[in-house]
Amino acid sequence: MRQGLFSTWTGAVLGSFLSLFVLLAVVPQLPGWLQASATAEEAADDQLDEPAPAAEAPSEGQVAAPEKSVLAWFFESLGWTYTLAFLTISFSFVALLVMNLVACRREAVMPQALIEGFETLFNEKRFQEAYELAKNDESFLGQVLSAGLAKLSAGYPQALEAMQEVGEEQAMRMEHRLSYVGLIGTISPMVGLLGTVDGMVRSFSVIANSTTTPKPSELARGISTALITTLVGLTIAIPAVIVYGIFRNRIARLVLEVGIVSEGLMSRFSSVAPKK
Repeated sequence: MRQGLFSTWTGAVLGSFLSLFVLLAVVPQLPGWLQASATAEEAADDQLDEPAPAAEAPSEGQVAAPEKSVLAWFFESLGWTYTLAFLTISFSFVALLVMNLVACRREAVMPQALIEGFETLFNEKRFQEAYELAKNDESFLGQVLSAGLAKLSAGYPQALEAMQEVGEEQAMRMEHRLSYVGLIGTISPMVGLLGTVDGMVRSFSVIANSTTTPKPSELARGISTALITTLVGLTIAIPAVIVYGIFRNRIARLVLEVGIVSEGLMSRFSSVAPKK
């Protein structure tokens, strides 16, 4: 079941990012395509009324610049180094996002079936089966309850202490997994800043090494590298920071709920004295 849920989340997230990637590649070119289509239709209508004029030859020294797609322009500006760096960061962010989405589901942290089954077994005084149920459950709540039942023979305070230790360990694992998303939110703009400095250095080196006035196209290469790396870095960093903040609050709330539910389930043993 968990593998099925993981595959569902993976397909949904990757499909969303693929759709976004396609939109980023296609949408910026739609105005040009629409304008070209409208121009072609107008030209076809004019050709019905009058003969088309002869094509003017380009003037001497002028060369028509080839049109580039947005993706080709981004790749040319970034180069292989920054392209591979940002692709690695992006794929890592998507993988971590899927992992945290699966791990931070309420059903994965404290399954309702575990709570209901645990209460039923407790009411029927089938404590050993309740312990086995919690021990075999890999959820946050299951680990906490099994730790408390395992130490119950030493007394209720010791059981609570064991539950708190396991709860802190499980919470640390969830926060540790989430911290990599925050790390991506920090590294991504730094890589963009590195590209900004690199691109400006390239532009100024063109000016410094040129004996005449440099061509704008030569200066534009470094400037485009500086701007595109900053843009891509911030595009990755902003969602990463937002996701980190949302999931951090969700983890804190889930950890608090696990503590409340686990102590509520174990409260009936508050009068248990330690065995001598």
